[in-house]
Amino acid sequence: MNKKRFNLYLPILLSLILAGGILIGLQLNKSQSISIRSFHKQPDKLDGTLDFIEASYVDTVNRAELEEVAIPKILEHLDPHSVYIPARDLARVNEPLEGNFDGIGVSFTMPNDTVIINSVISGGPSEKIGLMAGDRIVKINDEVVAGVKIHQDSIVKRLKGPRGTKVKVGILRPDVSEILDFTITRGKIPLYSVDVAYMVNDSTGYIKITKFARTTYDEFIEGLNKMKEKGLTQLIIDLRSNGGGYMDAAIKLANQFLDDKTLIVYTQGRTQPREDFYADGTGNFQEGNVVILMDEWSASASEIVAGAIQDNDRGTIMGRRSFGKGLVQEPLMLSDGSAIRLTVARYYTPTGRCIQKPYNKGYENYMHDLQNRFTNGEFEKKDSIHFNDSLKYETPKGKIVYGGGGIMPDVFIPMDTTWVTKYFVKVRNRGLIYKFAFEYSDKNRHVLENYKTPEEIRKYLESRQIYKQFVKFASKNGIQATAEDKKESAFVISTQLEAYVARNIMDNAGFYPIWKDIDHTLLKAIDYISRPEIRN
Repeated sequence: MNKKRFNLYLPILLSLILAGGILIGLQLNKSQSISIRSFHKQPDKLDGTLDFIEASYVDTVNRAELEEVAIPKILEHLDPHSVYIPARDLARVNEPLEGNFDGIGVSFTMPNDTVIINSVISGGPSEKIGLMAGDRIVKINDEVVAGVKIHQDSIVKRLKGPRGTKVKVGILRPDVSEILDFTITRGKIPLYSVDVAYMVNDSTGYIKITKFARTTYDEFIEGLNKMKEKGLTQLIIDLRSNGGGYMDAAIKLANQFLDDKTLIVYTQGRTQPREDFYADGTGNFQEGNVVILMDEWSASASEIVAGAIQDNDRGTIMGRRSFGKGLVQEPLMLSDGSAIRLTVARYYTPTGRCIQKPYNKGYENYMHDLQNRFTNGEFEKKDSIHFNDSLKYETPKGKIVYGGGGIMPDVFIPMDTTWVTKYFVKVRNRGLIYKFAFEYSDKNRHVLENYKTPEEIRKYLESRQIYKQFVKFASKNGIQATAEDKKESAFVISTQLEAYVARNIMDNAGFYPIWKDIDHTLLKAIDYISRPEIRN
């Protein structure tokens, strides 16, 4: 075998080396003195191949590094969602789904190479010792971190740590000349999966869920109950860009809308017998109109919820076709603290649909599916989407639904590009809208914090003619605007400015009620759910 062919086959060989150890849990042989003859007598050739490389390869090799290369290749060969997570990344990967992490309890940005605290989590360690929104963190454990081009990830690593441990920060505060030193005892910091829950009108509630974590159900119920007190009779659940998470969180959410003994989802795999999951009749919103918003980034657990609602004729799915992930992963912890998430089953919607899109054309093709959808015009026209008749299913009320590639919405809403003007694109691409909003919030925080609702903040900003101020700011940053540019872009840019400023002061509770006015899909959903003839 010549060198070129050897190099071609080597990655494949390495990909197979650890399969036996992963699947049947064998202890890898660490001998450094193995002979060629003993290699041929190895009962497990994959285990033996790795030993042979380690013992006889011309250069010194690191067995652990070979494992790190090989395992992802093995899993990639199986399906796109079986993954290997190195030990160093496991905590970071799990944090969003676990619903908490250990840290100091602030959110921050780094404009101009300086850490500026956007908000301090209520009840968290930083609030308890007196840190405030607008503070600059200039030192961490006596190390200067301002103006020295430290990456944001490095800042996070310095601030995070096991609960109970301490970190010292040097704070530069507006109107205070000296640096203030604080020692913070790290604690448990919540991560929220429900961005916002608020009433968009007198009867319609809106809940934005970003992922399905361990805390999602409790967050959802809390938001739902608060809106019920305000007159909620119908509900819009926004699952756009929600990539999924824990399956049981999705099941508990779907249970809130379905009658007793209604099938929510079932799973089945080669070694996994069919398991059905039913509603138990204890749902908190079994009556009232329901709309689910989805797009091409809605996946997995999001599709379980949407499938249960659609297949049981319980509500209306609006937006664009979802991602199409119908595979169930089971975690396996490895001895070094790393983990494998292996696909062990498929899940099926109540009508029997598997919505997993095909992956038999290879990993790269699978990863480019959304780009292909965009190129083919699917984000703009429903007619661009074609389903195989063999994957046709029927709901109890006779509605036709399809499997084999995501959840197709009942009401298709194309991607909205009507407000994308040339001027808007220029300032957006330079990041000027967000930058201006942050700087404005930072300079005027003492005034803005006096306002308690998004509407009050918005009214104040309109009185300050914030859009005119922005146009001057953009001009100083090299983006000029004609009179026509300013007129065409006024509404969308001013709305975004107001939303970002409100977020800097009130977090998501300030952002979403303002952003709603340029959210084409949400506005369509509000109109649809409020029609008298709509009865789920």
